[in-house]
Amino acid sequence: MAFVDEITLHLKAGNGGDGIVSWLHEKGKEFMGPAGGDGGKGGDVYLRAVRDIGRLAPYRYGNTFGAPHGKKGEGKGRHGKSADDLVLEVPIGSCITNVSSGRTYELLKDGEEVLVLHGGKGGFGNKHFKSSRNVRPLQCTEGKRGAQADFAVELRLIADAGLIGLPNAGKSSLLNTLTAAQAKVAAYSFTTLEPNLGAFSGFILADIPGLIEGASAGKGLGFKFLRHIVRTKVLLHCISCEETDAGAAYKVVRDELKQFDAALAKREEVIVLTKADAVAPAQVKKLQALFRRKKKRVLAVSIIDDALLETFREELLKIFKSG
Repeated sequence: MAFVDEITLHLKAGNGGDGIVSWLHEKGKEFMGPAGGDGGKGGDVYLRAVRDIGRLAPYRYGNTFGAPHGKKGEGKGRHGKSADDLVLEVPIGSCITNVSSGRTYELLKDGEEVLVLHGGKGGFGNKHFKSSRNVRPLQCTEGKRGAQADFAVELRLIADAGLIGLPNAGKSSLLNTLTAAQAKVAAYSFTTLEPNLGAFSGFILADIPGLIEGASAGKGLGFKFLRHIVRTKVLLHCISCEETDAGAAYKVVRDELKQFDAALAKREEVIVLTKADAVAPAQVKKLQALFRRKKKRVLAVSIIDDALLETFREELLKIFKSG
């Protein structure tokens, strides 16, 4: 099933049940008085966060949902039954915006719920209108209509670190090596078409599809996937040691970050020199010196060099724990 990280839902709360006109009848005693009950309340609409980043995908096939209506009042003064609430599940990290009002909600914890629409109140039966001056009321009221609105749902993954870089920078391979993720890896650009997550010693890593120059203008896969790293504590900027101009590769990605979100561009950043086994050690040291002159923290890694990989794991864990 395709990954869906933004969708618009049309939600409707339930209508309140109508009040009724009714009279109390007992054996041998007709028309003893008003006995029309009030209508029940319509169902509210809630959104609940769950641990499933693919939860929005099924909503592509039907994005209109309504809570049930309250039941109308009954005789003998009995109230109509109030309707059950509608609870829709969305992934943890969802940002929900009421399109009409602009009000925004964020769900950041598993099981967290938010009330987004109120159901209508039930109408009054004629028993409600009885008084010393109106002993035989004929009036009743209809139930109130439930609220309805469009809600834009945007998923922003919650991760400790985001892996960014050009296509084929080795991000997915590194994620697979560090975690139990099974991200697709191949020898061509844009292998990663959607974000991938993995757990590393209790910390969550997010692998973001590769950026190219002009991503902010829609080139390649664009840069909308960067929304998934806006909550990260640190960015792991992956640059392949095989790059002919590592400085230019770095600048391309940094420029696209700034175009997307100036605050994100200021996030703590660690340069990760991938595929360190593919070049001479002297070249790795040269690249490390290049980025250290930019006052960046630099780590080199190879997924096939056990010693280098283990050193990388230790250094990465220190970074996470220190943050």
